[in-house]
Amino acid sequence: MNAKTGKRSGTTRGRGATKTDRGEIAIFIYGGGKVGRGLQRALRAVGQPSTLRPARQGLPRRRIDADLVIVALRDRDLAACAEALRERGLVGHRRCAVVHCAGALGPEALAAVRSAQVAVAQMHPMISFASPAVTPGLLRGQLHVDGDPYAVRLCRALGKRLGMTPRTIPGLDRVAYHAAAGIVANGAAALAAGGVGLLERAGVTRETAAAMLGPLLRTVADNVEALGLPGALTGPVRRGDAAGIARHLETLRRLAPELIPLYEVSAAVQLPLARTLGEAPAEAFDAVEAALKRAP
Repeated sequence: MNAKTGKRSGTTRGRGATKTDRGEIAIFIYGGGKVGRGLQRALRAVGQPSTLRPARQGLPRRRIDADLVIVALRDRDLAACAEALRERGLVGHRRCAVVHCAGALGPEALAAVRSAQVAVAQMHPMISFASPAVTPGLLRGQLHVDGDPYAVRLCRALGKRLGMTPRTIPGLDRVAYHAAAGIVANGAAALAAGGVGLLERAGVTRETAAAMLGPLLRTVADNVEALGLPGALTGPVRRGDAAGIARHLETLRRLAPELIPLYEVSAAVQLPLARTLGEAPAEAFDAVEAALKRAP
């Protein structure tokens, strides 16, 4: 009770609030892979309990008493899981939301379980989950949420509690969205692999090479978030340094010729960004383009 106002404090729920605003939501995660376990650890870190059941154990026999059921399975398994949840009566006995974490699929992937009591949604964290044993940082991450209003409300509140920014983008082309995430996340890992291999050939141990490139990638991510593009671009293409690029290509031809196509494609994508920044004369960027065309 508030002594000044005579109103109860910390017990009433504001308009539009959900249970997640007070940490009382019951969460069930089905799927013990990288995303499922990563989410459970992240939830635990903010004081939110959850129950995780690995998919290898199959769906539970008893009804799932949860406000939010997170299906952390592969895309191809979502529809079958939704059908099984409905057919076995595991949800629907109380109001709840069933959501999935796939980037390329919308809420309709779970349509089979939708009912008057069950809302469905897509809840996709644009975060790189690379290991079941390591939790990636979710703070400031983006969470795309789309689906039935009740499910969206729960997901948005949960995302905020995890320090993420929930977004709903109308008319989103989800396959293009997911491909963009793959280009950056998986492409960055592939680039790092190429960089580690090249550093090894330059005389650096593999462990030290990874230790060098990890912080470099983090600063690139920070620059993209803080400066956007083209501002986050650095290096010889931005400077219009055709001679430096020619030296890179010659060294690659000698030490790692398999990386030349990757270098060329990357530099070609950088070139329009560098022209927009305009930190060198146009003829310098023309020389960069010519150097790339002369590449072996």
